[in-house]
Amino acid sequence: MKKTSKLRSTMKDIKYNIKNMDKMLLLMIIIFAAFGLVVVFSSSNITAVLFYHYESTYFFKKQLFFTIIGIIAMFGIATVFPEKKYFGLSIAGIIGLIFVFIMLRAMGSVNDSQSWYTLGSTTFQPSEFAKPVIIAFLAGWYYNFTRYDKFWKSLIPVGIVAFLCIFIALEPDVGTAGVIALITMLIYFTLPTRNKTLSILRILAILGVIGCIVGLYILQPYFINREATSRQESRLAFTNPCSRSLAKTGYQVCNAYIAINNGGLFGRGFGQSTQKFLYLPEAYTDFVFPIVVEEIGVVGSSAVLLAYLLLLFRILIIARNATNLQDSIVAFGTFSYFLVHIVVNLAGVLALTPMTGIPLPFLSYGGSFLLNAFILLGMTLKVSVNNKKYKKEVV
Repeated sequence: MKKTSKLRSTMKDIKYNIKNMDKMLLLMIIIFAAFGLVVVFSSSNITAVLFYHYESTYFFKKQLFFTIIGIIAMFGIATVFPEKKYFGLSIAGIIGLIFVFIMLRAMGSVNDSQSWYTLGSTTFQPSEFAKPVIIAFLAGWYYNFTRYDKFWKSLIPVGIVAFLCIFIALEPDVGTAGVIALITMLIYFTLPTRNKTLSILRILAILGVIGCIVGLYILQPYFINREATSRQESRLAFTNPCSRSLAKTGYQVCNAYIAINNGGLFGRGFGQSTQKFLYLPEAYTDFVFPIVVEEIGVVGSSAVLLAYLLLLFRILIIARNATNLQDSIVAFGTFSYFLVHIVVNLAGVLALTPMTGIPLPFLSYGGSFLLNAFILLGMTLKVSVNNKKYKKEVV
């Protein structure tokens, strides 16, 4: 009898949460998930057949699998999973990640980088899972330990994150370490305070973190093999890529320029890209946006960028309307997560910054990133439910 009553109560809560979650954000997620699958298929089918000798739908099917798993996880977090458990699980997650990163030094390796585990035909990147764990950890820490307004105490969680970033940077994966550092800095800098001195100290702390990232990059040769270091160093030569079109440092970005130029205003049409015929290596990953421009043109790709802005705007609105600090940091952390990935990826593709291997949300192929993006979106949808619930209670 008690089990039946508890089940009814749970189902009632699930219906309530689904009814009250932010519908605009949910619609944007569904649109991006569907469009991303189309883009992954279009950008990967030729490479799958000609380079890997797989069937044309190989990468599409794997992306579809992670999309389905991600959506299930997103709805589970948004409707069932209690947010009061975020902090405890995030601490366990950080301890687990430290162990995993240590094991990576001995077991992990993809493309000269010890950043991946291989399980059969599937690889996964543990550092991607660090991002939602760290956001949940920061949210829980600053919510539960309210004396964050004290400068040195506010740096404790930042120091723990910096410790994790060192492990990631030494894989070597400075790109992911930099993204995590940027997300952490954005969260830290936006913590509420009326203390002007504390604000100045936070700025100095952020500059210190940037200096540490640069220092780690310089010191990499002392910790990793020379071949991997040379590959990292080559990424610093990112300007005027077409003057180095025959070298590794310019070939990929120059072909990305060609794809963008081929697209014109309205594009060649879905599936009609020529650069994906192995001219642009692994075009379905970091360099997927030039393929999008080539196939749907400047007009279509501009609509994609506007859709990204709308997605970011909805998440930011949810963060601003949050009823407590934990919810606010969770939603703002999700906003920072997507913002940093979009800006860093597009800046690298356009040769404004070095290419760091950072995927473009939803459009780039990659199960680890996609799954964690859905986890964060589920947490943000839960915040939107809490916002409406609080508003109704107040009224």
